[in-house]
Amino acid sequence: MSAVLYESKDHVATITINRPEKRNAINEEVSVGLAAAWQRFAASKDDWVAVLTSAGDVAFSSGRDLKHPPKDSWRSVPNVGIDLDKPVIMAMTGWCIGGAMVYPLMADMIIADESVRFLYPEGKVGNSGGIMAALVSRMPYKVAMEVMLVGDELGVQRAYEVGFVNKVVPKGQHLKVAQEYAAKIAGNAPLVMQALKGFALSTVPRSPAERFYREVGRLDTLKASEDRKEAQAARRENRKPVFKAR
Repeated sequence: MSAVLYESKDHVATITINRPEKRNAINEEVSVGLAAAWQRFAASKDDWVAVLTSAGDVAFSSGRDLKHPPKDSWRSVPNVGIDLDKPVIMAMTGWCIGGAMVYPLMADMIIADESVRFLYPEGKVGNSGGIMAALVSRMPYKVAMEVMLVGDELGVQRAYEVGFVNKVVPKGQHLKVAQEYAAKIAGNAPLVMQALKGFALSTVPRSPAERFYREVGRLDTLKASEDRKEAQAARRENRKPVFKAR
């Protein structure tokens, strides 16, 4: 069974982290699977909205798999590993711990059931990728600093009160309600939705780590481009390169 599932229906892509036996911890397979899912979503002409969720009811994700950590987990984060002008909605249940918090952080909307708990203990374990610093632009500054620096649990009701979560629903109703929101958005003009998201993101401050990873991603795209391969071939063959802008 794949660690990440992708289902497309009625212009909505439902992407599922599928490691319930490991509390959906992010290992290399999940990280690569999510990165591929976002690439597929970005390229799809039929999928206009994405819902990111997870299997099971214990945890959306317990964070990085400490026994089998991913190499470049930032590549699996929407709007960091890949630019997305289409809306992304989170459907969450259970715990969301550590590095897993970057997924709701970078989503456009969060639907959480009443069991959701956020916890960012990275200061206690001596590790952080830095993307979480963007939390100060997604909720009041002092609340965000408390979450990051103190490392105590942030309950779903408090997360809703400070504007991090859009809607709190009964246990187990998170995916159903998120897909209802996605259907409403998919019923609107997709180009308008994409334009509005693009305009909105341009007004949101980005953390230094977020900017860094985005630039690394752009450089990776250049390195993997057909034009780069063509330039290398042209040098070997002592001819003028024929570029195709891809």
